[in-house]
Amino acid sequence: MLHWFKNGNFPLYLAPMAGVTDRVFRSICKQLGADVMVTEFVSSEGIIRRDDRTRKYTEFDDQQRPIGVQLFGADGEKMSEAAKKIIDWKEPDFIDINFGCPVNKVVSKNGGSSLLRDCPVLAKVASTVVKGVGDQVPVTGKIRIGWDFDSINAVEVSTILEESGMQAVSVHGRTRSQRYGGEADWNVIDQCAKAISIPVIGNGDISSGIDVQKRKEESSVAGIMIGRAAMQNPWVFREAKHYLKTGEQLPRVSLEERWELIAKHCREAVQWGRYGNEKQTLMAMRSRLMAYSKGLPSGKRLRQRMSQIVSINEIDLMAEEHINYNKFKSENLTVV
Repeated sequence: MLHWFKNGNFPLYLAPMAGVTDRVFRSICKQLGADVMVTEFVSSEGIIRRDDRTRKYTEFDDQQRPIGVQLFGADGEKMSEAAKKIIDWKEPDFIDINFGCPVNKVVSKNGGSSLLRDCPVLAKVASTVVKGVGDQVPVTGKIRIGWDFDSINAVEVSTILEESGMQAVSVHGRTRSQRYGGEADWNVIDQCAKAISIPVIGNGDISSGIDVQKRKEESSVAGIMIGRAAMQNPWVFREAKHYLKTGEQLPRVSLEERWELIAKHCREAVQWGRYGNEKQTLMAMRSRLMAYSKGLPSGKRLRQRMSQIVSINEIDLMAEEHINYNKFKSENLTVV
């Protein structure tokens, strides 16, 4: 068994999200209570070509452990080769295979969720990677519940992955055709967890400690994976841990703490340099900043400014103005 599940542990995973869960954001979530990290997915072809940009996606700090590097592709031999290269470079705690990504550029190459339509190929990919990696590190998989509502086959796929030698399966409770719309089907997730003996990590519509507790109590999952909710509110891990322990909700994070984290994220991203210089980094982070703004008062106005941000100084000025403005409003609020 993966060690983070031992002794009754119920780990909280940060879901892998392309363009979001980079090294800096994973560090932030780890500090706020996330237990297990998974990198943004990386192309097995890019790893084999030793493409520097692709390799950058696999970077992580030891403080983020346990951490897995996620691969996508449709050729088991190439994915096995890529997995072994990653293990040689970075020694991750596990390799995760993406069988769930819904985006067209991945699906069109027969990767991600497209393999849910071809179980024999999926089985070959899974078993080839497991055999290729051997006992160096565990291999896990991430799936959706099916391609569409007419082909929900998550239980079958989970069973295949267990039989291939994988040691855990993360199940996103939506079909590929749903993308990120509609509701996650936790009944199917629960069926998967009951059908196999390896840990199943449930993913979908988790945005609070109450949600985590509900799914822990009402399903057989061994852990929870949180994705989009963490983009807006990375404190969700801290809040969930506290709720699981005490049954109480933490007070809402203050405006000052929110802006402190936003500024920290920006500074560390600039320092890392993955996206280029300060201006290039802040431009690349605009969508991330706008996600943060959804948890702030006057978010629409902030998003307009964030969509044009180019410097750390602008972030600091925006934070000061926003905090002072809301403090003034609070102090001058009159009850009629």
